[in-house]
Amino acid sequence: MRSPDPLTTALAVAREAGALLCERLTLPREIAEKGRRADLVTDADRAGEALVIARLRAAFPQAAILGEEGGLVTGTGDERWIVDPLDGTTNYTHGYPLFCVSIGYERAGELIAGVVYAPLLDECYAAERGAGARCNDAPLHVSVIESLGDALLCTGFHPDGYERNAAQFAAASRRAQAVRRDGSAALDLAFVAAGRFDGFWEFDLSPWDVAAGTLLVREAGGTVSAIAGDAAQLDGRSILASNGRIHAQLVGCLSA
Repeated sequence: MRSPDPLTTALAVAREAGALLCERLTLPREIAEKGRRADLVTDADRAGEALVIARLRAAFPQAAILGEEGGLVTGTGDERWIVDPLDGTTNYTHGYPLFCVSIGYERAGELIAGVVYAPLLDECYAAERGAGARCNDAPLHVSVIESLGDALLCTGFHPDGYERNAAQFAAASRRAQAVRRDGSAALDLAFVAAGRFDGFWEFDLSPWDVAAGTLLVREAGGTVSAIAGDAAQLDGRSILASNGRIHAQLVGCLSA
């Protein structure tokens, strides 16, 4: 029997998980810290991941699934889903609308499909390898900004990691038009793909933070690398995404 289409599956599952997050948003919340201060996990994270894993397992029983909360569910083939059921948990716990569901699909080590769904914004970002990117069926394109001085950038860091990022944050703030810190790497990458941000960088991320967003940026015409400019790796612990036009300027700025 033919397997279902990965992108169609990811879209349906992301929307279902997003609806679950919205349903739970105003309910009493179970909030815990994961090993360090301000690294939060909630009952909504766990419930969302359970839903996503169940749906993906049913549709792709041979695929592995890597999730933020549950770790790796092993598979028997060369397919892997990479899932963050709630990216932007701190935002979510405060009712700040910049949070999302992120689902990436990989085959033989290549990103094939990715979805980032921000339910309170009702924005569903989707990309398929070689087929472009879109938001709610409208095509996505990165910005046309040519100069770092005209760029709106975004970054992220855990409160404990400020010192690690302080030099880059200061350098970018001096050179760019403005720098934001919105608290959801997956959505930040989607916003680069949409041309809202001209560039984004962050240290110490995990595959579930960047898998879907990386494909979105590339399929929207942008560039993704490590912060130092070398090839991006899903488990490389740093990412730099841009419209491509300012990428070399960003590498120079952040590596100085």
